[in-house]
Amino acid sequence: MALQKNISGELTQRLLATGKVSKVSSISLVNVHASITCTVDIYIEKKLTGKFYLAKGTALPVGAALILDQTSFDNSSNGFSLFIKLTKGASEVPVVDVIIS
Repeated sequence: MALQKNISGELTQRLLATGKVSKVSSISLVNVHASITCTVDIYIEKKLTGKFYLAKGTALPVGAALILDQTSFDNSSNGFSLFIKLTKGASEVPVVDVIIS
């Protein structure tokens, strides 16, 4: 089952909580803003283990997609959570659609 989310703003947001799904095979990000490029950080994190980036400081132009396929990590109750952080390229709020499957 795929999860879809619309992410906006510059706060770090949790996309997938620990134990939410059993297997993640791909993550798709699309910049749906009308006029600005944004920068994307996407990472997994587990307490006492740390943060591991899948993409860091990746520029995502308007209408462009970033597809992270063959992505696999432990999301069990003792596993990792998935996070995203957007940074705006101008004075407007960045907006990205995310599909996790």
